[in-house]
Amino acid sequence: MPDLSSALSLAAGTLDSRVRIVAVIVTAVMLGIVLELVRRRRLIERYALLWMVVALILLVLAVWNQLLADVSHAIGIEVPANALFIAGLGVAFLMLLHFSVITSRLSEETKILAQEVARLDAEARAARAAKANGDGANGHAHPAEPQADAQSGRTASTADQ
Repeated sequence: MPDLSSALSLAAGTLDSRVRIVAVIVTAVMLGIVLELVRRRRLIERYALLWMVVALILLVLAVWNQLLADVSHAIGIEVPANALFIAGLGVAFLMLLHFSVITSRLSEETKILAQEVARLDAEARAARAAKANGDGANGHAHPAEPQADAQSGRTASTADQ
């Protein structure tokens, strides 16, 4: 069981050298994964930049842990670990909100594209059917489509009335 002095030193913001080394290694691995995902074109640069900034902030906090203690005390949080958790939850919330907005926009764009593909497919089927029936072979328009009058721009059905 850890003694009271080591628990107080962790609460005060000082980290053991082993914890610092592990934090630096984890941050380096995180940066490597982000760079590899960008290289494989699995992650776009905009999000890679965000993840790299987060990793660099973690690296700074791992190396210079007194900064976390100073910042947490400046904003009125007694235990620096609590400030780190609050900051992590805030970042996670903002990222989830951002991705929800992107997902909603992409869903709407997908719906619009699906409607456009369905319209184009219907037009292509109608053109194939007209060609198979011989309507499109001699340049005449489909019977359901009115022909435009070249001089007035009116359709043939309105020009004949």
